[in-house]
This record gives sequence, C-alpha cells and structure tokens, in this order.
Amino acid sequence: MEKTLFAQRFRGYLPVVVDVETAGFDAKSNALLEIAAVVLDMDDSGRIQPGEMVACHVTPFEGSKLDQSALDFNGIDPYHPFRLSVDEKKALKTIFEPIRFAVKSTQCTRAILVGHNPAFDIAFLNAAVERTRIKRNPFHPFSTFDTATLGGLAYGQTVLARAVKAAGLPWDSEQAHSAKYDAMMTAELFCKIVNRWEDLSAAAKVASPPDE
Repeated sequence: MEKTLFAQRFRGYLPVVVDVETAGFDAKSNALLEIAAVVLDMDDSGRIQPGEMVACHVTPFEGSKLDQSALDFNGIDPYHPFRLSVDEKKALKTIFEPIRFAVKSTQCTRAILVGHNPAFDIAFLNAAVERTRIKRNPFHPFSTFDTATLGGLAYGQTVLARAVKAAGLPWDSEQAHSAKYDAMMTAELFCKIVNRWEDLSAAAKVASPPDE
C-alpha cells in the first residue's frame, strides 16, 4: 500500500508541536504545570497546517519543587481553584490519545516532538512519562525538530516572538507563556517554514533546465 504524503515527508515521523509550562528548569524535581500539543494536518498538495490541539493544566506531582521565579515568569498559580488541573498520568493519557490516533491514521511509525528549544519540553515530557510509568509513549525519546534553529535559518531570529513576527504572523505578548498559545504559535511558525521550503524547492525545479 502506498504511504501517505505525511509518512513520506518526514521519514515516517509525524511532527507534533508540544509546549510545556513548568515550575522550574529541573525536569526531575520541578513540577510540570501545563502541557499542550498540536497535531499537524497535510493537504493533498503536501502543505501542512496546524490541526487539533489538546491541552491540560497539570497538578504538581507529590514532592515536586515550585520555584517562585518560574511562577512569576509564567504567571501560573498551581493551586488556583479554577485551574481545573489533573494529575500527570491523566494529562499524559489525554495528550497521547489523539496523537496515537494521528500516527496510525497517517501511516507514520512514531510522533516526533516539535518545539522551540525542544530539549526542555522533551525532558519534562519524558520525566513525567517515567514518573507515571505510562507505556506506549508515541514520541521518539530524543529526536526533535527545533523551531529556534529553523527560525534562525529562515528568518534570522531564534526568539519565538521575533521569529513569529519575522514570518509575518501576529504575536500577542499578553497570551504568551501559556502552553496553549505558545504551542499554537510554534505550530504556525513550523508550518510556515516547512511550506516556504516546499515553495522554494518547487520554484527551483521549475527554474532549473532539464539535463540534456
């Protein structure tokens, strides 16, 4: 059976954009507070766009550390009564279910995390998977796509807000530093860069004379 365009485009991997908000920088000891994931779609011409988003507010795991400087930065009150947070295990199950479905429906072999400086996001994701002992993590354990690197290549900007603006996309600083907003804007940026590359590649093929 012929593979889908998505399965062909990224060597069998399905890019899924992930952003986390945390109570510090140590994935082993600091709490995961928010996680959002955006599954990408691809049309018949091979262009990608943000698809379904799934997100959760996460209850700090027992014994976790909450650095006040991190909470001041992201503006999260971990114990606010209206956060409607869930424990890490339920959050991961909620996030992973549509990703597993998308991997299967696109005939991909595994999801690959797309993030802005994704070493941070995948470290917290993997630490939460380890703590909760969840099996069948759909993500590759260490390979990622980095929009900071791609943004530097395509637009000369590595800061998310600046790269987004350089790409001609709107940026709302009031919504920044929430997992849902940052994940969606990272997804928009990634799609813009990939689609731009496809357009440039197509134009180069048209411009190149055939070999004689």
